Amino acid sequence: MTILSGLMMGMFLAALDQTIVSTAIRTIADDLHGLSQQAWTTTAYLITSTIATPLYGKLSDIYGRKPFFLVAISIFVVGSVACTFSTSMIELAAFRAFQGLGAGGLMALALAIIGDIVPPRERARYQGYILAVFATSSVLGPLVGGFLAGQNTILGIAGWRWVFLVNVPIGIVALVVVAKVLNVPHTRRDHRIDWWGAVTIAVGVVPLLLVAEQGRDWGWVSGRSLTCYVVGVLGIVAWILVERRMGDEALIPMRLFGNKVFSQTSVLAVLVGMGMFGGMLMIPQYLQIVKGASPTKSGLMMLPLMLGMMAASIMAGQITSRTGRYKIFPVVGTALLVAAMLLFHFEVQWNTPLAETMAFMLVFGVGLGCTMQTLTLSVQNAVPAKDMGVATASSTFFRQLGATAGTAIFLSVLFSTVGDKINTAFQAAAKTPQFQSALHDPTVVNNPANQPVVQMLKHPSASSGGSSSVLSDSSFIQKLDGVFAAPFKQGFADSMHTVFLLGAAVVAVAFVLVLFIKEVPLRSVSGIQAQAQAQAAEKEKAAREADAS
Repeated sequence: MTILSGLMMGMFLAALDQTIVSTAIRTIADDLHGLSQQAWTTTAYLITSTIATPLYGKLSDIYGRKPFFLVAISIFVVGSVACTFSTSMIELAAFRAFQGLGAGGLMALALAIIGDIVPPRERARYQGYILAVFATSSVLGPLVGGFLAGQNTILGIAGWRWVFLVNVPIGIVALVVVAKVLNVPHTRRDHRIDWWGAVTIAVGVVPLLLVAEQGRDWGWVSGRSLTCYVVGVLGIVAWILVERRMGDEALIPMRLFGNKVFSQTSVLAVLVGMGMFGGMLMIPQYLQIVKGASPTKSGLMMLPLMLGMMAASIMAGQITSRTGRYKIFPVVGTALLVAAMLLFHFEVQWNTPLAETMAFMLVFGVGLGCTMQTLTLSVQNAVPAKDMGVATASSTFFRQLGATAGTAIFLSVLFSTVGDKINTAFQAAAKTPQFQSALHDPTVVNNPANQPVVQMLKHPSASSGGSSSVLSDSSFIQKLDGVFAAPFKQGFADSMHTVFLLGAAVVAVAFVLVLFIKEVPLRSVSGIQAQAQAQAAEKEKAAREADAS
């Protein structure tokens, strides 16, 4: 449990950072005069953390987990300090990229270390605690981020800068705990490092991540986007050729894809990552834009989702450790995710009571809790113990790729449809007596807060531009008269329905795929014990062959 506390602190750093920064980014961008460049701070972090993940997995299999976990924490802490003192958005993006190099190892290595020291049957129970870290950070992040960004200064330093500085004490404690108590025995294996694999996977993935993040602004078929597609595909083809040539020395050995469980679970990780982030991204948007909640308040409103996720993951872990059976959980989990997204699609309107929406969040959370860690467990259990790091890192890598693609696709669908949906809602609302009476009420028409809508109605030819100006700043919706605000809220809710339906379709494919995954009986020994047994068997075989000769 002492080792677990150190691992959980390391993971908490990475998980908290994603949610705490997303809440404060608007304030940061305003202060550094770079609102239009804010996407790059996310993109830079995402690219480096995704690329670093498989590299940490492979290097830790060769040289041991502890040194690389300590390096990952150190890089993350140094990156956090550098981010604190950024003077422009470009600087911040560069420091976030450096910070991402550490974050890539925090998540994958913590799960791999648990795989080393805990047998699979017991592992599900401990991984439940790790999922609880995610849930806690998802609630705490918006609260802490909103609070810090709202302060002008704390101890003479601008409030938003503490968003990064808060990582430093947690990181130092994690460093001390891991350095002192984590002593995982490791037999060093002499291997070449697959640098060409690392280069080609970067060439393949970076352009695709770039276009996923920036494609909406560039245009999906613009020159820059098409260049990214071509370079990305060529990079992935080159990576596959390099990995096949490297054999066992490869960053992600191709023989692992010959393992049916590994290859199916990799596809599943992409699909679940897409669906999970699509849903988790849309729900706060709904709460903030449609329901008018602040980022801090929307974090609290997400509690049912987080509690459902924690309860389900801990329950799944306990049952798996007692019975040794685990396949039922991703089957139930993906089914619940599909059900939750369909409920959001059909039942959640702009004026739906909050209690009903929270009940659907709970279903979504239980689905996630049943699915996420069970997939990591099945991958770790299906591969040889010597590949534990690579397999765990690959699972995280594919989930991150799915999450990035899902975020880009779903946001693109939302923002490309919302203008038309708002216009349609306005046309329907304009015919109602309440709307007409508001239009002829001088107090409503002369209210400065209502001017965006009044101007839009006076100049219908520019109405599409007016309705889509909400894409850059939706805060004015909450200040409008109720009759004028309703079509905006309805337009957003209708666009979100399309996204939830798309998410349900993606997770439905995952549900079908789960049914075909073979349930491999869980090993009763840890990764280290399994590796020791394999080495002993190899020595015995070599001795027998020597005697025979």
